[in-house]
Amino acid sequence: MLVKAFFRWSETAKAGDRAKAANALGRAYLQSALSDDDRRSTYVAMTYLLDDPSPKVRLALAETLGSAADAPRALILSLAEDQPEIASRILLCSPVLDDRDLVDLAGRGSSFTRALIAARPGLSFAVAAALVEIGEMAECLILLENPSANLSPFSLIRLTERHSRNDAVRGALLDRPDLPGQARHLLVRSVGDAFAASSLVQFALGEAKLSRVNCEAGVSAAAVIAGDVAFEEIPALVEQMCANGHLTPALLMEILCRGKADFFAAAIEALSGVHERRVRSILATGRMHAVRALLESAGLNRSVAPLFVEAVMLWRNAVQTARHSEMGSICQALLHKGRSLACDDFAQKLLDLVESLMHDDERRQARRYAAHLVVDAA
Repeated sequence: MLVKAFFRWSETAKAGDRAKAANALGRAYLQSALSDDDRRSTYVAMTYLLDDPSPKVRLALAETLGSAADAPRALILSLAEDQPEIASRILLCSPVLDDRDLVDLAGRGSSFTRALIAARPGLSFAVAAALVEIGEMAECLILLENPSANLSPFSLIRLTERHSRNDAVRGALLDRPDLPGQARHLLVRSVGDAFAASSLVQFALGEAKLSRVNCEAGVSAAAVIAGDVAFEEIPALVEQMCANGHLTPALLMEILCRGKADFFAAAIEALSGVHERRVRSILATGRMHAVRALLESAGLNRSVAPLFVEAVMLWRNAVQTARHSEMGSICQALLHKGRSLACDDFAQKLLDLVESLMHDDERRQARRYAAHLVVDAA
């Protein structure tokens, strides 16, 4: 009888009065100790209001039920697909919506729906992964700017693959301390492409110099990333660099000069196909001819293989004498021995790279020493 009376009343009541009734029904359902019959009647009345022609009525219902954990699931799902102002009250905070609901809503909904879901507090790995796969750039940027969203390393890599051409996305990704090495490497390529595409840079440097600068910067950045990546991330990063053709002799030489033995061994394993334990054994204790054979099987030609053999031997000695943190020590010795081994332009370019690394290391040490003097003087 109460439901019938409510239906008759709602047919002539003003929208503002119906909105107040929606609010009252929602609060009664959530907060009052209703009998089973009254609870069912209240539920039926609220369900009827889902089809009310006035958005104010449905908005009042969404505002009342939006943050309640025991709100009726059917009503919440309907309100979540209403017009944006109403749906936002549900999508942003309703605890009734589980991961499956949110993924389905993201797939069926508009860009605005996905943006609201991306801004949702405490977003799970599963929902974030779905948004990364189907979301446009603006939605993914909102996801990155959501401090409580849980993004897995794989999702960050996929997001980088899809949207790293956008400078805002690149900036948001680079600000993350949990960004995987694979994603950082992809970002280096995107930044390099953006740099090379700049008409101002093209005019200032010229095509030939721009190509050389971009290549050298890419190698150095990749070497830094490879050196800082966590041990468990090395195989995936090596696989990515190998697939993209970035495991060049220049990169391998810089990695070796920086003393990143784990990455160098993984790279040689990927390029040669020799088992990891065998690669590490040869690099650590193998004779010179065994090291050279391993390096040549990895694709290093005979003109540069002797330089790499010398670098491996020098690092062995540096490790044994506890000088493995001093880049300058191996670079200087390698330059001294390498001049007699360089038999073509390619080998000479590698030695020029080693010399450049040595000078950069000397400048860093000088700045560090000056900083210590300033601190001591203070």
